[in-house]
Amino acid sequence: MSAILGVSRKTLSKIINERGSITPDMALRLSRAFDTTADLWMNLQKNYDLWLAEHTSKEWQAVKPISQELIHSHSNY
Repeated sequence: MSAILGVSRKTLSKIINERGSITPDMALRLSRAFDTTADLWMNLQKNYDLWLAEHTSKEWQAVKPISQELIHSHSNY
């Protein structure tokens, strides 16, 4: 598979073993190899990254929502 994609076995292994991410270049390679779109592969990576952030860090939960009043009061500038 790495030869088909034109990457090293190490690069492919990192992605498969969740130690590397699908880059735009890799998404293009995968889309050509599997007759899909690069957007499919980028969206899969984005969704995984978001899921991982949501489940491995709780710091984002400390952020307080901005009130609609504050948002609208600053939209007049």
